[in-house]
This record gives sequence, structure tokens and C-alpha cells, in this order.
Amino acid sequence: MEDTATPSTALAYLNPSYWDERFSKEEQYEWFKDYSHFRHLIQPHLTPHSAVLELGCGNSQMCEQLHKDGTTNITCIDLSHVAVQNMQKRLLSRGFKDIKVLQADMLELPFGDECFDLVIEKGTMDVLFVDSGDPWNPKPETISKVMATLKGVHRVLKAGGTFISVTFGQPHFRRPIFNAPDFSWSVEWTTFGETFHYFVYVLKKGQRSSNNDMPPIKRFEASSINLLHEELESEDFAFLIDVDELNY
Repeated sequence: MEDTATPSTALAYLNPSYWDERFSKEEQYEWFKDYSHFRHLIQPHLTPHSAVLELGCGNSQMCEQLHKDGTTNITCIDLSHVAVQNMQKRLLSRGFKDIKVLQADMLELPFGDECFDLVIEKGTMDVLFVDSGDPWNPKPETISKVMATLKGVHRVLKAGGTFISVTFGQPHFRRPIFNAPDFSWSVEWTTFGETFHYFVYVLKKGQRSSNNDMPPIKRFEASSINLLHEELESEDFAFLIDVDELNY
């Protein structure tokens, strides 16, 4: 990807026109790692008959990789009409005729209640946090958008369905939001990555986690930052790492 895709400020990621312009020039990009790096964490939650919703597909190849693994009932959404048009053309050219790609806002999901077995996002919700302010006390407008997204996800998930969030957000920031009383899902997380950890949250609808069920929160040391040059794409770092998170 050309360096021109990286904006001068992370706030540009909140501007839909930025994404339209970017997707008009960029064919494919994977935030964090591609699906092969965390496939082993996703597959236990899927069957060939699972109905899957991907939030913020952009120009990622994750839906194609899920399809190749045998899950074919996939719906992708993105706010950018350019991303949607390009993705539709790409999937048709590669023979993925049954993957649906729609323009939609994840804050207002246009689907009926309980229609998906699994909802997945990779870095999409992180966009909502680029202007959150203090990560220990995010701005009310940030929390409002995040809660709107989560309420929509919770609504469209079937009973027993699973929401998977792949993110840089550490548990001491994300757990209070995921565990809000609005939701009847359990919350678990794990990590992947070598010199730096990405987090995978697995939220299963139907039973809340009690405080006794929750594992202790491990804070990941700021010293990991010294290893980022080889492990991370520079844009991932600029987009998602808040300096305040590294200086607690």
C-alpha cells in the first residue's frame, strides 16, 4: 500500500470521505494481521451452516478466507459505497457469488432480530475510539457510538450466537463496555501475535459472565513498544495505539 493512504491525523478515519477516496485507489489492505494468523481462534465458533456478518469489510480478504474454510452464508457491510462497489466486483470476478456486500452503518444495522450466528469485526470498532480522549474515561459521544454498535450486534445475534472483536483494545478498557448491563452475553478474550499482542474478544449471547468467572486482567507492558517496528504496520500503530494507553 502506498504511504499516501496514511492520513496526517487519526481523526481523518472518522471522515467517510477519507475512506471513499482511499478505497478508490487501494485494492486490498489488512488491518493488523490477516485471517490466517487468528483462524484457529475463529473456526471453533463456525459451522458450514453459520450465518455470518462482517462489520466494516473495507477491502479485506477475510470474507473470502472464511468462505474457503466452508462458511458460505456471509454478509459484509461497509459505510463506504466505494468499498462496497469494489468488493462486489472483486468477489464476482473471483467466483464468490454468494457473499453479500451491502452499504450500511454499523451504528444502525439494517437487519432483523436474531438473524446471524456470528458477527465479526477486525479493527472496525477501533475507529470509534480515535477521538475518545482519555482511554480510562472516554468521551460520552464515543461511548454512545460504541454502545449503539454493540446494541445492534446483540440484537441481530441469534440466541447462543457469537460476536468476535479483533482489536488493539486492552481488556481493562474494553471489558467494562462489553459487560454493560444492556447485554446478555459472556465475555472471554485471548491474544495472538508474537512480539506484540492483538486481542480477540469472544462474546457469546445467552449468559452473562459473573465477576467470579472473569479472569484477572493482565496489563501488557509498555516495553513492547520497542518491538513494534518489525511486528506492526506503521499505519496500524498510528491508527490504534493511544500513547496514554502505554503510560499508565
